[in-house]
Amino acid sequence: MLSFRARLFLAFALLWLLFLGGAWYLAGRSVDQALKRRLEATLAQDALRAAEAYQKGQAGALLTTGGVYLHLYAQDGTPLALTRPDHRLPPERLRRAGPTPEVLWEEGFAAALVATPLGLLVLTAETSPIEAALEALREALLRAFLLLFPLGLALVYLTARLAARPLEAVAREITRRSPDRLDPVPHRLPKDEFGRMVEAVNALLQALKEAKERERAFLAEASHELRTPLTVLLGHLDRLARNPMDLEALRTARATAERMRRLVEDLLALARGEVERNLNLHIVDLGEVAREAALEYGVAAEAESAEVLGDPDRLLQLLRNLVANAVRAAGKEGVRVRVRREADHALLEVEDSGPGIPEDLLPRLFQRFARGPGGGTGLGLAIAHAIAKAHGGEIAVESRPGRTVFRVRLPLLEEEA
Repeated sequence: MLSFRARLFLAFALLWLLFLGGAWYLAGRSVDQALKRRLEATLAQDALRAAEAYQKGQAGALLTTGGVYLHLYAQDGTPLALTRPDHRLPPERLRRAGPTPEVLWEEGFAAALVATPLGLLVLTAETSPIEAALEALREALLRAFLLLFPLGLALVYLTARLAARPLEAVAREITRRSPDRLDPVPHRLPKDEFGRMVEAVNALLQALKEAKERERAFLAEASHELRTPLTVLLGHLDRLARNPMDLEALRTARATAERMRRLVEDLLALARGEVERNLNLHIVDLGEVAREAALEYGVAAEAESAEVLGDPDRLLQLLRNLVANAVRAAGKEGVRVRVRREADHALLEVEDSGPGIPEDLLPRLFQRFARGPGGGTGLGLAIAHAIAKAHGGEIAVESRPGRTVFRVRLPLLEEEA
């Protein structure tokens, strides 16, 4: 397969060949037409002057000079005077003669016809000078072509090489990239199509690098989160092995195992993207879901009816995650859940009176393993964000010391809206 530089060279070479060929053709055609028009004008002018002289009875004053030959025919086409017998015109051609000179082109000569009282006057001139001039022009153009075409090819090759050099350098840099080396490709290309292409490749490399770093952080955080409860669970299992009747150790082991189960389910849901894909849609009263979640955690709720199209289990999971975070931050007494209709959206708010969220954590609050001061696995808000997005909604947070509000907006059913 030809390289880009070779294709560029061939394209430019073809354009250069077409340009020279077109210039050759147009130059020859233009000169040919110019010479013929000049000869036609000269013959027509001489024929008109000769006709005027014949009408004035001055025919004897006319002499054939400058390569122009004078002929006289009778009205029926019979030759009366032929200066050049080889320039004789057939009678059918002479029928076109009139008071205005008309130029005819024959093999080897051109003729101007004009009708006079004495007969048909014909002035002829050989076309060999035109052919000789055109032949000389063709030879000059051929010499110019043989000189300019190789020179143009050399310039085209140099241009193609210079144009392809930065692209070849970029291609070499891209081939050096691998999963272990995802740094941007350096380049000095302008902001044209190729420059934007390299910038797109750099953006892709940066996205892959960030994804790889997130994967590494995800694995490290998941390992850490699983290691801690496993250590606790193994410790309580050792206690149970020594004292099978230790109910406190059994309860703690069971609670630790339940926490691990929820953690593993959350990890699987995020890793597989099940939050976005597996939605069992129903008409759901968001106010009832909010009251159910508030009742589970023993917090206050002010929820009016607001019907949305959604998965009731996922929406309950979203509320549980938000309420659980709020309870950890402010306790049951400092948490309030509200649901109300707002234009064509249902607005869900979970407010707490806790210490607030640090400002440096807010930009990445909904990322995996982003933990606030209240603890937790760092997955609840990421799952809540994924659930809200899967339902065509959005989630936002406003926080300051003493007041933190999570707001979830979901589209109302059309009837509700």
